This record gives sequence, structure tokens and C-alpha cells, in this order.
Amino acid sequence: MPRTHLVLDSAFTVGPVRRRLFGGFVEHLGRHVYDGIHEPAHETADEHGFRKDVIDLVKELGVTTIRYPGGNFVSGYKWEDGVGPVEQRPRRLDLAWHSTETNEVGLHEFQQWLDSVGSELMLAVNLGTRGAAEAIELLEYANIPGGTARSEERKANGREEPFGITMWCLGNEMDGPWQLGHKNAEDYGKLAAMTAKAMRQIQPDLELVACGSSGASMPTFGEWERTVLEHAYEDVDYISAHAYYEEDEDLTSFLASGANMDHFIKTVTTAADHVQAHKGSDKRIDISFDEWNVWSIKRWEAQAKTFTLEEWPVAPRLLEDVYTVADAVVLGGLLISLLRHADRVASASIAQLVNVIGPIMTEPGGEAWRQTTFFPFSVTSRLAHGTSLNVVASGDTVDGGKHGTVPVVDSAATVEDGRAAVFLVNRHQTESTTVTIDLGGLDVSGDVHAEGIWDDDLHAVNDLSNTARVGLRTNESVRREGDTVTIELPPVSWTALSIG
Repeated sequence: MPRTHLVLDSAFTVGPVRRRLFGGFVEHLGRHVYDGIHEPAHETADEHGFRKDVIDLVKELGVTTIRYPGGNFVSGYKWEDGVGPVEQRPRRLDLAWHSTETNEVGLHEFQQWLDSVGSELMLAVNLGTRGAAEAIELLEYANIPGGTARSEERKANGREEPFGITMWCLGNEMDGPWQLGHKNAEDYGKLAAMTAKAMRQIQPDLELVACGSSGASMPTFGEWERTVLEHAYEDVDYISAHAYYEEDEDLTSFLASGANMDHFIKTVTTAADHVQAHKGSDKRIDISFDEWNVWSIKRWEAQAKTFTLEEWPVAPRLLEDVYTVADAVVLGGLLISLLRHADRVASASIAQLVNVIGPIMTEPGGEAWRQTTFFPFSVTSRLAHGTSLNVVASGDTVDGGKHGTVPVVDSAATVEDGRAAVFLVNRHQTESTTVTIDLGGLDVSGDVHAEGIWDDDLHAVNDLSNTARVGLRTNESVRREGDTVTIELPPVSWTALSIG
């Protein structure tokens, strides 16, 4: 049986666990907004047309800051289309996802939904087909108390008080050739710097996110970040990172996806720190990992080939991946990577929330349910507080496929006020792994509880035929004797321990 030994000590710290680490992402894409969060005819709909059953699940999920309205969608979006009387709003072609956008939900409505779920808004501006002028008009509309054309327009549209949005994304995936308004790093860096300067002339304390690479496989990865920040370093606060993972008939590599995310984060921070050193700046740029998840991109690419000129449907079923137990284990491992880099990852957004590669699914006129990936996110958001610890690990390794040799158990831990949480993934596909945890360096007393995701069928799912097939399981093997905790992890499993 493989073995792993972990040492936790309050002196071995990574950094504070910022609550934005557990953010989400809502894009006007497929059935995410319409028939997802917004379905006025549903029996649970509130006075604004939002499904209360979905609101309850989003609250249970524990998402904090939510990025909106895209994503690829934002690069062709006119924010003005989503304000004012709903019956007067134009219908537009959404080129990003080959759909028709009705604009029934815009900034005002989405803020009403955020108020219901208790999350903060991270707003993205269009730097694809638009630029700095439109961005500062949106900022004026959203945040200026009154006395100007745009702020008075907001009041006339029913919101007296400003939205008070502090975190803004300067475009989306501008390195991608699929992006409307795709630019090279030089041109985007100059535009991001100009837009940031203009926005700060209105509100200097904004938190601004520049577009990083849309994936580690991009040929410009690393160099893109360096070039963009050479132009915009002093004008922005964060550089974005996006990463998606899929099994693609290679479970061995899939289970080691966290190693790739670790490499991604290290590469981006190295590029940012290089620019800091080159400029002699006292400022540090951290990461907004504002898109991450498990996603079958190949399935989406095959679907995209079926689009026709004649058909531009409203809220089509797009990117509705049904997640397996293996997907949930990998997602739990990605959360471990984010916690392990809590010193540099200031914000992160699981992409997305409902129906579209989401941990929550809905059926029009029917029920809403938790996908397998719901559970590791909700539990980690609930338990991971305080300070992320640098876990000192030793033990057996396993083949990580294209990611090389990796520890058989991946781990992260947090501590706050006499309580600790430990998050574990057993990557071994056939054997259980015994883990011992030395708590001698922590002032943590009390019992230990362990719960997680595992199953004899790695491809078991929750779907409309059985919405509760997979759920959290209690690991009864956990024991504490003094300062030592032992637990046996099932093969291909994600586990969370709460101590004290």
C-alpha cells in the first residue's frame, strides 16, 4: 500500500486565503443565464424572474466574487443594450457562441441576482470591438453617484445608488485568434494601459485585471504576460490566467492536472516578477485565475462545426458537460493547487456556475441539482479559511502521464483560530494510500472529521435520471492519537479533513 507523510506547522505558511479564491463566473452563453439562473415561468422564480432553487444552490456552493458577463461574449457586447426598459432592449447576434442575445438580463438584473446570492461583482469590459471610451462610460454609469449623463441615466433606470464595483477585467483572452478584436501582446498591452489610466482618472482605487494567456498551450504563453505587463505594469493590479482540463481517454495525465496548474502559476508569476525587476517597481502583480475548470473542449469544437447561417437560437444547450467522479476528484486537486499558491493567486473563478460546464444543472420547468464537481468546491470554500500552509510532504510517487512523476497524494492545508483543514487527493488508480499527518506544529485540538468523493465507478454522474447518484461520503478510517492523524484514502479520491 502506498504511503504519504505530511507535516503541518504554523511557521510554514504560504499566505492568507483570500475569499475571492472561491469566485465564480457567469457568462451569457447557452442556458447559463436564460433557463439557468433566470426563468420567470419557473415555480420557484422570484419577483425578478430568478430561480430560487438555483439561488439556494449557489449560496451553498459558497462562491464569492462572480465575473460577468464574459468570457468570449464580452468582446462583442454593448453594455448599453442591457440597461433601460426591458421591452425596449434590442436583440443581437452573439458571434462568440452563435446565438441570439435577448438582453432581458443586464447589469441591473444581474446585480439583483448577486444581492440574492450574496456575491460581489467582477465586471468585464469589452476591449475587443470597443475600447477605453466605452469602458469609462460604463464606469461612470455604474459608480458615479450622480450629476452626469450616464449616472443620471442609471438613476432613471431605477437604481439611485451606485453599483460600487471595485474589480474590473480589461477584456477577455485577447491573445486568442477566436476572440473578436484579437490583438497581439504589444497592441493589447497599450490598450489595457490606456484604458486603465482612463478608468483611474475617474476612480483611482479600482482593482484592474489585465488579460494574461488564455492557456498554457498558447505559443505566446509567458512572453505574452511579459509584453503586456511591460506596457501596463503600473496601471493594473492583476494578470489573468485561464486553464481547462479534460480526461480525453488519458486518466493518468488527467489525475495529475494539478501539476500543470502549478507550472502555469509559477510561469505567470515569474514573468510578472521579471517585469517588476526590470522596472525597479515596488509593486507586485498577483494572479486573477478567473477561468478554471474541467471541460471537454473537443466535444464543444465538434458541436461548433454544426452551426449554420440560418440558425441563431436563444439559450441553446451548449457546453453542458455531465461531470463524473473522476472529474470531481481532479477539480478538488485544482483547488489544492490554488490553495498551495494562495500567496500569488488573489482571485479565482470556477468557469462556469450553471448548466454551462457548471457544478449546478437545471431543467426548464423542472429541478436543479448538484453535479459531482459541486461537492469539492462547496466543502473547500466552507473549510479553507485563515492561512494556507506549506505542507511538508514525503512518500510514494505515481506516474503522472504527460506531467511526469508526481506524488501519489496531493495535499494542501489551512489553519485559523485553533481549527485546521487538510485537503487530499489520492491519484493512485487501483490502490488505497495511507496518510499520516503530524500536527505537532499546530495548536489545534479536537476531533477530526473526513468527507470526500470516491466511487467504484469513476464515471458515475448525477444527471436528470438520478440527480443524487454521487454525493459526499464519510471516511470512517480517520483516527487521531495526540498530534498524529492517520487516514486511508480510497483509489482516485478527493478528501477533506476538518480538525477542531
